[in-house]
Amino acid sequence: MQRRTFLRSTAVAALVAVPLAPSLSGSASATELPVASLAELQRAINGAAPGDRIVVADGTYTVPSGSAINISGKNGTGTSQISIVSKTPGGAVLRGARGFVLSNSSNITISGFSFRQSTTMEIPASCSSIRLTRNDFQFADTGDPYWVVVRANDSKIDHNHFHDKTTAGIFIVVDGPGSTGMAQNLHIFRNHFSDHSFTGSNGGEPIRLGVSGRALSGAKAVVEYNLFERCDGAPEAISVKSSDNTVRYNTIRDSRGGIVLRHGNRNRVEGNYLIDGTDGIRLYGNDHRIVNNYLSGLSGRALVIGSGTTRDHNSGETQDERRGNDACDRAVIVHNSLLNNTGTLSGETRKYEPRDVVVADNLLVGNSGSLVAMGATTRFTWQTNMVWGSASNGNIPSGGFTRADPRLVRGQDGVLRLSSGSPAIGAATLGSPDVADDIDGDKRGSARDIGADEYATTPALRHPLTAADVGPNAA
Repeated sequence: MQRRTFLRSTAVAALVAVPLAPSLSGSASATELPVASLAELQRAINGAAPGDRIVVADGTYTVPSGSAINISGKNGTGTSQISIVSKTPGGAVLRGARGFVLSNSSNITISGFSFRQSTTMEIPASCSSIRLTRNDFQFADTGDPYWVVVRANDSKIDHNHFHDKTTAGIFIVVDGPGSTGMAQNLHIFRNHFSDHSFTGSNGGEPIRLGVSGRALSGAKAVVEYNLFERCDGAPEAISVKSSDNTVRYNTIRDSRGGIVLRHGNRNRVEGNYLIDGTDGIRLYGNDHRIVNNYLSGLSGRALVIGSGTTRDHNSGETQDERRGNDACDRAVIVHNSLLNNTGTLSGETRKYEPRDVVVADNLLVGNSGSLVAMGATTRFTWQTNMVWGSASNGNIPSGGFTRADPRLVRGQDGVLRLSSGSPAIGAATLGSPDVADDIDGDKRGSARDIGADEYATTPALRHPLTAADVGPNAA
């Protein structure tokens, strides 16, 4: 008997799990300023005050070469943004080399535009609290490789669609001030990333949080509820090269790229779906938490605990040393479901082996190869993992697992979950205090289940995302 009935659409269920975006209509006393030309738009921006809402008429606007739409020295407030919006979603199309160029501004919202420019849109470090929402991004393939670069603190990128790129480059790059700083508290949510078909070996990530020189800087970015489809420009759909970030509740489907903690420390990867693509989750660096993720049908390596060319990155490294891999130390990998992947859980063979990693209460199911194929490790803790299928156990230590049929059933959303008679129910033993719920949003409680799913009879609050849940037209 199926454990849940999929009673609600994914869009409705998702609304229970995350608050709706605030209204873009401005404050009750906002002045609405309609404009229908680039000249009118620039004059309205120059005179804008907190709470003003500049509404750009539908049409195509080509910014002349050497020009831009400048937003300089304009400051809204936390409760009265200055909003620049297209009259209808996607109706105002911006072409030319440059579109909006920001400097020394804060609390600005840019919404509803179709961006077709050829050079990078930057949110510089001189700004703060900038929001890009409900826009459609498809820059010229022959233009700059980076589409949006964020260096400003407290900014938001949400409900946008980034799509159709065939060349090397990145949809969103997060950097910061100077050569080592990171933008603080960036929130990237409810975006749709699709159809990056660059065929090179690397260099086409949808999101890159930092770069090797910034790896030791904490960013505290949150990347959540985003959908990635056919993102084939790199082995990394989300490339993390900084510290103290959270990557959660995203869906990566039918994509070459996975989630890679390439540089940095203390990152948390939680509640993500990686389905029917190539790569899963790969981690380097120290003190990460990998919790409640669902990895299914991947043709590459599902979960890689990385080895390093160095033990730990440090501020005294050369540039070449910083670009190397930092061995994974002190990660906690708990309550993940790795189901029917070509490579389930594996390691690597660089000089420095991973150390002091906890691998507990995970569900590993496969029908070919080895479920665990680790290289050298030191002081690993393997605890109450469950394995099943015709794949061999591999080199998982004998005391670190049980072999039993988890009795999975497939829901209407395609997700395999525990059925009522599963031996995984109540069998988890790690009891990690920072794992309060499961991938569906069900509370874990004190008697926890093995894998990403906690058995429940109520409808799930979270599901794999679809195009209806993200992008400019989503709730």
